Amino acid sequence: MSELPPRLRKTEKSTVPSTHAVRTIEGLQRRLTPNATLRRYLAGFRSPRGMSGLIVLALLAALALLAPLIFPDGYDQQSANSLAGPSLAHAFGTDDLGRDLLVRTIYGLRTDFTIILVAVPLSMVLGTTLGLIGALSRLAGSLVQRLLDIILGFPGIVLGICIALIMGAGWGALVVAITIGGLPFFGRQARAALLEQMNREYVIAARALGIRKGTILVRHILPNSIDPILVSGALFVVVAIFIESGLSIIGLGIQPPEPSLGSLLNVGMRFIEQAPMYILGPTIVLILLAMSFSLISDALNETVNRK
Repeated sequence: MSELPPRLRKTEKSTVPSTHAVRTIEGLQRRLTPNATLRRYLAGFRSPRGMSGLIVLALLAALALLAPLIFPDGYDQQSANSLAGPSLAHAFGTDDLGRDLLVRTIYGLRTDFTIILVAVPLSMVLGTTLGLIGALSRLAGSLVQRLLDIILGFPGIVLGICIALIMGAGWGALVVAITIGGLPFFGRQARAALLEQMNREYVIAARALGIRKGTILVRHILPNSIDPILVSGALFVVVAIFIESGLSIIGLGIQPPEPSLGSLLNVGMRFIEQAPMYILGPTIVLILLAMSFSLISDALNETVNRK
């Protein structure tokens, strides 16, 4: 007892942290280093599902990133050969203006990646922050949960339609719709992880040591809650892909002539009988993109459960 601060020696016996609890806090800080966490996640990709998802995603990302180098003429190069079938020159055929559908699909994939890489991390950070507010104030946490319940009452497509009508169709409306639509997804996950961690021995010991709530939240609760949040993030990417596609299909997403996977499907539905590949090509790429993130989510979930 001599090594404890004087104010702790005067507290009741039940509130004095045990030596084991204090060591638990120190041990968690040592084990939850960024390098150890990264190695644990990378180990999850050694499974067949993780490797498959990572390979497919890497190929799609490479095509999207290198699109300006592979197809320097751009995605709006027109020709007189409209609605042509698949050939060696045009693997997916051409559209109604004679533009190469494979080129437009890859540039559309590039557009989808930019939306995902902005909207999903932003939604994850904001949603997690809102979900963890309850650790600082019970009243604020309850108010935030009611707000998330209201957002949850709107399906993603309906919410996206409302935002697109207010902001105007386009890239910005898609990012805002996906960001807001994901807040309940991450906020509820963070809230559940918070409630699970609040009664753990290391949190109780940290409180008894007089550590501030903010410090406990950032240094102890958040690192131990990050696993399910990351798994949810990989899973929500699939939802974001279909929100973009759904809004673009009904004409409230990316606007022509800029391509996206959803906008290609929107136009392709008019010519499905003359040129089936107008629909089939972007659909295959869309399924591969969603499948890769789904496999990665499964691999991360398996790693977390094994831990």
